Parts: sequence; C-alpha cells; structure tokens
Amino acid sequence: MKLFSKTILTTLLLGVFSGSVFAAEHKVAIQGMAFSPAELTVAVGDTVVFTNQDGAPHSGTANDTSFDTGILSKGESGNITLTKAGTLNYFCVVHPMMKGKIIVK
Repeated sequence: MKLFSKTILTTLLLGVFSGSVFAAEHKVAIQGMAFSPAELTVAVGDTVVFTNQDGAPHSGTANDTSFDTGILSKGESGNITLTKAGTLNYFCVVHPMMKGKIIVK
C-alpha cells in the first residue's frame, strides 16, 4: 500500500509541476528601432522577455491586444507568458512601424 501511495503522489506532483519544468524563457531585444529577433517560435507556456536597449521608449504590444509589455524605458524589461497556440503579430505603440511575430506551438 505504501508503494502505491508514493507512486500516486509522485504522479500528481509531476502533473502539477510539469508545465513549469518544461517552460522556457526567450529574449527579445529592442534595439536600433527594431525587435531582435523579429520572428520567434516558442511553445505554449513559454515566457518571452522584452528588454528595451534603446534610448527611446518602446513596447511589445500584440495586434489582437492579447499581450502588452507597457511602455518600457531604456534598460527596462516586460515579460509575457504565452498560454495558447497561434501566431501573434505585435508592434511598438510608440513606433508602430516596429513589428514582430511570435509563433506559439
């Protein structure tokens, strides 16, 4: 009976923590009035960290409003966690000509 209970507990714990164990963190630099990389492929549950390395303020804002880092000053970062599959186009609200794409699988 003890072995059976231990197995169930282990299975439950793996199920609860498996999302965070396999989630990855990806970085997007904002520099030279551009997102780098401009296109990124990630998995559901992954986090993307946008870091502004420019002197001008920038944001990472989804076209469909599903995410927004807010306005980031030089040296600031904003994190987003992607919860469903699909293609997300994004831009900078301060400089709308700056565009990027995240493909979530």
